[in-house]
Amino acid sequence: MDRKVAYWLLVRLPFWFVVTSILLVAALKWVPVRYTPLMLKRSIQFGWLDGCHAVRTWVPLEDISPEVVSAAIAAEDARFLEHSGFDWEEVGQMLGAHRSSGKPLRGCSTISQQTAKNVFTFSTRTIARKAVETYWTVLIEAIWGKRRIMEVYLNVVETGRGLYGVEAAARHYFGTGADALSRRQAVSLAVCLPRPLQTDPLNMPSDIRQRYLKIMSYESRNNTLIPPTNLLAH
Repeated sequence: MDRKVAYWLLVRLPFWFVVTSILLVAALKWVPVRYTPLMLKRSIQFGWLDGCHAVRTWVPLEDISPEVVSAAIAAEDARFLEHSGFDWEEVGQMLGAHRSSGKPLRGCSTISQQTAKNVFTFSTRTIARKAVETYWTVLIEAIWGKRRIMEVYLNVVETGRGLYGVEAAARHYFGTGADALSRRQAVSLAVCLPRPLQTDPLNMPSDIRQRYLKIMSYESRNNTLIPPTNLLAH
């Protein structure tokens, strides 16, 4: 390989990629994320046939019910406020269960990882995507912080066919804004997030219903889910 070409491929391109990605993440700390690669992927996948089109409305975190924040943490990432982007304790438990009982490896992505995946990748199921996702996760944890990560997550997460973000989901399923969602409504939305195209918070399949009841049972015993006080503080 020519020395000049090798220099560009091994030094200059990686350097400019890092610089550009840092600037992009810094900008998105303040600028609403209006469109994501996943939205583009779904538009190609569905072709907007049978009336399907992207519905999304960006709302600041203070205009989303704290119940939604708590429900998302309880359902998706219980140690969200404690880890730095990767829940190694959960990874260890997953690997331990796999070794001891031969159970299939399950997903254990944090909310930070899911946000990085949704905003910066096409959500393909490849090792390359996981590597890219890891890089962006480190950046958003360092530059955005927990509050902004949660704000972006709740605004871009897929919540149904053509639905993105909790505001669109709240309007579609419950006829109200994200700021007025009750605890039960928030939990029913949160437990459907892992399979948004196959589940419906108004008609949950049995396994999702069990997850919903488990979280609500915890709530009734403790009178709370996971307090988002630190997260919502400016």
